[in-house]
Amino acid sequence: MLRVYFTSEDLARVRVAPGPDFLWEITNSVQTLQRRDGERVFGAWRHWARPRLSGDRTLLAGLLPPTGYSPDFLTPTSGDRTSLRAALDVLMSTPRPRLRTDLAQLPASLRLPGWVRSLAAGDTDALQRLGDALHTYQLEALAPYWPRVHAHIDADRAVRLHSLLDRGTEGLLAGLGPQIRWRPPVLEVTYPVDQQLHLRGRGLVLQPSFFCWPTPTTLADGALPPVLVYPIDHAVDWAGPLPDARPGQGSGPLGPLLGHTRAGILRAALTGCSTVEAARLLRVTHPAVSQHVNVLRAAGLITTVRTAGRSFHLATEEGRALLAVEGRPGPV
Repeated sequence: MLRVYFTSEDLARVRVAPGPDFLWEITNSVQTLQRRDGERVFGAWRHWARPRLSGDRTLLAGLLPPTGYSPDFLTPTSGDRTSLRAALDVLMSTPRPRLRTDLAQLPASLRLPGWVRSLAAGDTDALQRLGDALHTYQLEALAPYWPRVHAHIDADRAVRLHSLLDRGTEGLLAGLGPQIRWRPPVLEVTYPVDQQLHLRGRGLVLQPSFFCWPTPTTLADGALPPVLVYPIDHAVDWAGPLPDARPGQGSGPLGPLLGHTRAGILRAALTGCSTVEAARLLRVTHPAVSQHVNVLRAAGLITTVRTAGRSFHLATEEGRALLAVEGRPGPV
């Protein structure tokens, strides 16, 4: 059990991360890839990813076992992390004492590759090898699905925003899922080991993660800026076939996207809406909304998450781009 202790000042400093964190998704997915549970959610992706990965997968698996501790420095909490390159630059500048301390906590039973000893000493070549491995893994295992990862996390953030508006910060904390329980002033989190995290006025970043599984996670060192990484809900078919980007393949899924109702649903999904809200706004039936939503989702313009028994729709990056074009003034 992880217990996170809040003060009144901490409650005022809770925030949801602005989007997916590249390094958390990499580390969580490396661990999830090695597991056998969660087949309903990750089985199709595992089957797709495993034969595509180069030898760097084995290198990373040595640092990121499927269960238990993983080094904190692999998921830095400071610096620019708006792109993978920026995040890797932060990681590559990890101070030597941090490298040595974090790597020393890996279980002695792990058969670590020899280069890890050089990494613990801050060897530049070893750090570069790690950075290259992380970059290659992201390109091979995550980049093709990254728009879907981003869309799911955007949708989760919209759900959290509604919780915050409806029930305040404590409602936000209470609604993070069945593995997280808010018992003021303590947040109790299902966790593989007993750990306590005293915020002491520093606040807490809630980081939704697509590949976090099966329980939330946090940093081992409580002195680092506090973060709680939690699993999000997934569309059942999220790992379905990737779109064929080759030209000359017909009109594709965008062909049916004509009509006022679908456009209205897409506009409503810009800030997030449920099926009930869209039906009320557009004065159509719930089944009609569901039918149009299916077309929009197949075209990659919206994503849908299900929470508290209702479907919640949010425009994807592609959907927002289409709406932005619609809003531009025409030529004069």
